Amino acid sequence: MRRLVAVCIAATAALTGCGSVGTGDPLQVTDKLVAAGPADSPPPTTAPAGTVLPAPAGTHTTFVPGTLATVHERTVELRDARQPDRPPRTVELPAPPASLQPTPDGKLLAAVPDADLVARIDPATATAERLHYPGGPIDATTAPGGGLAVALRNSVLLPGGARADGFQSPAQLVTTGGQLHVLDTLSTSLTPLDPATGEKQPALRAGTGATRAVADRYGRVLSLDTRGQELLAFSTSPLILKQRYPVPGAPYGLAYDPHRDLAWVTLTATNELVGYDIAGGEPQEKLRLPTVDQPDSVAVDPTSGNVFVASATGAGIQVVKP
Repeated sequence: MRRLVAVCIAATAALTGCGSVGTGDPLQVTDKLVAAGPADSPPPTTAPAGTVLPAPAGTHTTFVPGTLATVHERTVELRDARQPDRPPRTVELPAPPASLQPTPDGKLLAAVPDADLVARIDPATATAERLHYPGGPIDATTAPGGGLAVALRNSVLLPGGARADGFQSPAQLVTTGGQLHVLDTLSTSLTPLDPATGEKQPALRAGTGATRAVADRYGRVLSLDTRGQELLAFSTSPLILKQRYPVPGAPYGLAYDPHRDLAWVTLTATNELVGYDIAGGEPQEKLRLPTVDQPDSVAVDPTSGNVFVASATGAGIQVVKP
C-alpha cells in the first residue's frame, strides 16, 4: 500500500493546497461547488459480521458513556450500550438534525437547521433542552474553555458572541489543541479558528471531497476524503497535512477509538467496515468486515471496543465485538 506524505505548511500560502479558502480563493477550482456524499451501496452479498438489531434508517450515530445514540429522521434513539437489544428510549425533535455530537460531560448536541435550534440531550433522562440559534445550525460542539460553538449555514458562532464568516458549508466542528477546526464540505477544506475571537487561521485543502472528521489523542484531525477515497491526517500546531492514505470504496462513516488507536471507517461502495491502526507513521489495516446495507454512520465504545454501524436504508444497527 502506498502512502503520500504532504509537506504543505499552513503558514506558506504560496504552496499548492495552502491558504485561506473562501470566496475569491484561487484554490477554489470551480464556482459550482457540490459536497461529496456516500456512494449508493450495492445489494449486500455477504451476511454482516456480528449482530444486527432491528432499527429504522439511521443518518447519524455517536456514543457517550453507556449510551449509543442514533438519529432516525427527527427521532433520536438512546440505547443501553451494554444491552443494545433492549427497546431504546427516544427523544423527538421538531425536524431532522444535521448532526449529532457528544459533549465532554456525557450529553448530546443535535443541530436542527430547519428549526433554528440546537438540542442539548441528556441521555440519563431522555430529555432535551432547546437552544435557539437563528441562521440554521448545522453542527455544534463544546468549545475549548467551555460554551458552545455553533456552525451555521455560512458562518461559525463562538461562545463569547464572536462570529467567523466566509464559509461555504461549515458542516463539522472539531476541537483539539485548544483550537476549533472547521471542516467545510463544499470548499472541502479544514480551517483553524481562535475560539475566543473567531479569527481564522490559514486553511488547508482536505482532499477533493471531504465529508467527516474527528480528533485523535495525538492532537491530530483525521478526515475522510470520500470523493478522493483517502484517509487524511492533519497535525494542528501548526496545521499540516501529514498523511494521505488510500481507502478505496467511498469511505464515509468515521469513528475513533482512543484506547486502541483505531480509526473505524465504513465503505459505502462495498458495504464494509475497516479498522485502521493510526498510532504509527502510516495507517495499518487491522480488520475488515462486511456490514449492513448502506453503512453511512459508525460509532465506537472506547471502553469495550464494540463498534456500531447504522444502515441508512433501514437494514438495522450492526453490533461488532472485535
